[in-house]
Amino acid sequence: MRKFARLLRNKYIIATVAFAVWMIFFDRNDLITQVRYRAQLYELQQKKDYLLNEISQTEKERQELLSSPEKQEKFAREKYFMKKDGEDLFVITAAPQEEDKK
Repeated sequence: MRKFARLLRNKYIIATVAFAVWMIFFDRNDLITQVRYRAQLYELQQKKDYLLNEISQTEKERQELLSSPEKQEKFAREKYFMKKDGEDLFVITAAPQEEDKK
């Protein structure tokens, strides 16, 4: 008990504890904020990886489209429902399921 009381009177220990409490809870860059920043950084890195993957896939599709007229025609027909003169275009959509109606 005496040892503990002596520690409480030591100004260096008091200053160290006060500094630690200030840095952990009250500072602008406290511990809780740092954890949030780290979680946000992880999410942003995941999003960056996803977008870089999408860019590479789009670039690959672009190169394929520029290399072949047949692929350009297929792309135009599938994505933009384009057709040749004299052709009829039928767009078939799936009927809604029972679960979708709820």
